[in-house]
Amino acid sequence: MREPMGIHSNAVAAPPQLLLERLKDYGQEDSFALWDELSPEERHLLLNDIQSLDLSRIDRIIRCSLRSQGLPVAAIEPVPESWVSSVDERTMEHRERWWKMGLKAIAEGKLAVLLLSGGQGTRLGSSDPKGCFNIGLPSGKSLFQLQAERILCVQRLAAQAMNEGSVTIHWYIMTSPFTDDATGKFFESHKYFGLEADQVTFFQQGTIPCISKDGRYVMETPFKVAKSPDGNGGVYTALKSSRLLEDMATRGIKYVDCYGVDNALVRVADPTFLGYFIDKGVAAAAKVVRKAYPQEKVGVFVRRGKGGPLTVVEYTELDQSLASAVNQQTGRLRFCWSNVCLHMFTLDFLNQVANGLEKDSIYHLAEKKIPSIHGYTMGLKLEQFIFDAFPYAPSTALFEVLREEEFAPVKNANGSNYDTPDSARLLVLRLHTRWVVAAGGFLTHSVPLYSTGVEVSPHCSYAGENLESICRGRTFHAPCEITF
Repeated sequence: MREPMGIHSNAVAAPPQLLLERLKDYGQEDSFALWDELSPEERHLLLNDIQSLDLSRIDRIIRCSLRSQGLPVAAIEPVPESWVSSVDERTMEHRERWWKMGLKAIAEGKLAVLLLSGGQGTRLGSSDPKGCFNIGLPSGKSLFQLQAERILCVQRLAAQAMNEGSVTIHWYIMTSPFTDDATGKFFESHKYFGLEADQVTFFQQGTIPCISKDGRYVMETPFKVAKSPDGNGGVYTALKSSRLLEDMATRGIKYVDCYGVDNALVRVADPTFLGYFIDKGVAAAAKVVRKAYPQEKVGVFVRRGKGGPLTVVEYTELDQSLASAVNQQTGRLRFCWSNVCLHMFTLDFLNQVANGLEKDSIYHLAEKKIPSIHGYTMGLKLEQFIFDAFPYAPSTALFEVLREEEFAPVKNANGSNYDTPDSARLLVLRLHTRWVVAAGGFLTHSVPLYSTGVEVSPHCSYAGENLESICRGRTFHAPCEITF
């Protein structure tokens, strides 16, 4: 419950007593420590800022999160083999059946796509939303455009498979206060990349105050609390508070494909993954890639305790001896299934998670430098992660994919050692080159082929299918884009 401001003049002599008492109840009265030094305008700004906070909810989150630190946790165990569909086990018959099942559900309007797009491209040297980034493909397309065109392609494939006139996949895009306006304008200026404007819904993730180690708000200025986004796991609370879970139900949506924006090879609305998910009858699923080597800096799926739930352990939390342990029967690392933020949920489960996470109120605490009235100071940011949902799932399945086909992360600026626009661009070009050669096409190139290739427009093919009529017997000079 937020108190009314009760302020109607420019001269605010003292903080409203009721508000001050509530702050004292939560140990946050220091927010008004510099009140006497503020101008009337700054006092109004501070009051508005404090009034905008759900004080009781934030207090509960801070207390629960701090209390959870250092508590004993159950030992981790490898994910049971039966929970994973590995590439080795998958037959062509399986793939074709899942593909058809997925296309049928898409044609029936049962799938929505949920994009996590709250981050700016700061590490890429850009202040724009990450999805606006052009990784240097021959087409010059942004990540947003690549993903939009893959949605268009799946819509067309589903309509053709089911003899439907048209099929629409609704796209929910989570932004943050830092990216919301720019994202909306980018989509408008590009006419939604061929999608209908009303099939795209933008919504914002929340923010939460940054705190000191003893749980007090850090003040960014004398009249503003330092805040940070609540992590990509804030999507669950944001979907609930913005009533978008109800919106999905009204549209007849049953399944939600959820992914992060910074993957140049993401198969948005993948019919095969959807078909597998429906076939397994689980509440949650994740695509995974095999860990490349023991020290790779990726989180891995584990089971927490004997018979316990599936969850993700970050690489910093995984003991080196466990990270290097090998399963003698399979020859794989015992903890080998890397999380790459490609998830599928039922709508019913999303409702359950949103309620469960809110009730438990446990956030991850990250020690960071935070801008404050004393310059940058060490404090704590509170975040939830998308994989925090998995311990709530009554049933979960993992679906192995090949990283060279579906995982081209764009996280660091060119010149870094890994996950750069250049490395992602090469992964796209190499995959598409293999598609073209498999479809009977030929390549010429004036630079070494390992450093170039061709780009296949999503308008032509989603995953390498239907390319023979375009490529057979034709020669393409790399680098180039192949389109209709």
